[in-house]
Amino acid sequence: MTGQRGFTLIELMVVVGVLGILTSIALPVYQDYAIRSKVAEGLQLVTAAKLAVSENWNVEGTLPSSNTNAGMAAPEQINGDYVSSVAVGSSGTIVVTFSANEPAIDGKTLSLTPDTGAGAVKWSCVGSTIQSRYLPSQCR
Repeated sequence: MTGQRGFTLIELMVVVGVLGILTSIALPVYQDYAIRSKVAEGLQLVTAAKLAVSENWNVEGTLPSSNTNAGMAAPEQINGDYVSSVAVGSSGTIVVTFSANEPAIDGKTLSLTPDTGAGAVKWSCVGSTIQSRYLPSQCR
């Protein structure tokens, strides 16, 4: 007779242990990635606001202080799955407010500030209430 072939209990326990370790490492990394992708939606929605503020600077030589001055819709009308509003504030600063079923970003804001020192408008992310690990690389 031939001997039975298969895995021993110890071999199966080692495999389960290795899978458990890999899962415990990969799960938090994936969760951070998922939150970062939700924050990235805000940066996509800001594109039109950045263009409106830049256009206002190029044409009128001033930075708008509201969505109306920038020729945009009301802040609450610019929204998405994870963004509740995009508002233009004083000196052309754009504030993105998030609303999601994710406590890490729910009610938090991300501000983009224009810099007109070099003649052209350059943007920088400042004043975020979101933890830096959830911000896109250009805002860290």
